[in-house]
Amino acid sequence: MRRRLDGFLQGDITGLRSGPGSEPNEARPYQVGQDDVRRMDWHVTARSLEPHVRATLAERELETWALVDASASMDFGTARSEKRDLAVAVVGAVGLLADRPGNRLGVRVAVGNHLTRIPDAGGVAALRRTIRVLLSLPRATPGEQSPTELGHAIVRLNREHPRPGLRVVVSDFHQDHADWADPLRRLAARHEVIAVEVLDPRELELPEVGLLTLVDPETGRRREIQTANRKLRARYAAAMTEKRAQTAAAIRAAGAAHLVLRTDTDWVRDIAAFATARRRANTRRAPRARTGIR
Repeated sequence: MRRRLDGFLQGDITGLRSGPGSEPNEARPYQVGQDDVRRMDWHVTARSLEPHVRATLAERELETWALVDASASMDFGTARSEKRDLAVAVVGAVGLLADRPGNRLGVRVAVGNHLTRIPDAGGVAALRRTIRVLLSLPRATPGEQSPTELGHAIVRLNREHPRPGLRVVVSDFHQDHADWADPLRRLAARHEVIAVEVLDPRELELPEVGLLTLVDPETGRRREIQTANRKLRARYAAAMTEKRAQTAAAIRAAGAAHLVLRTDTDWVRDIAAFATARRRANTRRAPRARTGIR
């Protein structure tokens, strides 16, 4: 996975000011008694016939926080895995890719009105502990807890972790986009944001299996529908297509990157394709820039 996703997260981002570091910055004239001769830029000195030194950029660590939607709708999957499994996989992938000296990864888990915190830490050992905690989360029983308010969770994430860094929001985004679009926009104004939409193929279209009982995972309400009705299946598929288009438009308008993962596809391949596309886009937009996401 490290080999396939290399270049997605480098962890080293441009510092706020010039200072000791490893990334070359601009060249400036050499000042006797103040500059270190070991930083002499001999190429610029030869061209200008005046001693120059190469300044460097100070680097700071990358602070990453992942917001995982652990509502009852995430405990669903009809293909290779459940949606909650993909959410854990995303956290693991981001943790591995951001594993650089000084970098830290923390997780906030949104369940109902509660926002559980897994403290931020660095290193592979801490990432394994985080993954174990996420895998051991209890399943939500339909109707036993209040629906998860994704917008409220994003607001708290932005307020309680103001230091600029990377923010990853993992959810199925089934709620009305009006509830979370503005908080996501405010989050993206300060941080680099990746919105990971997790889907299952049975949410996109209804199978023709006759009489089917559907249960709302949030409220526990039940409803029987006749899936043999072709017009009903067509209306449902059209509604889900429109819903997905609205979600994508809201994420794009918020200024966040949009990654779609499905339970019936290879998530490593999908993340690798997403990373490659973003790296190429950033190269075309700013070939010489260095950011936390490539």
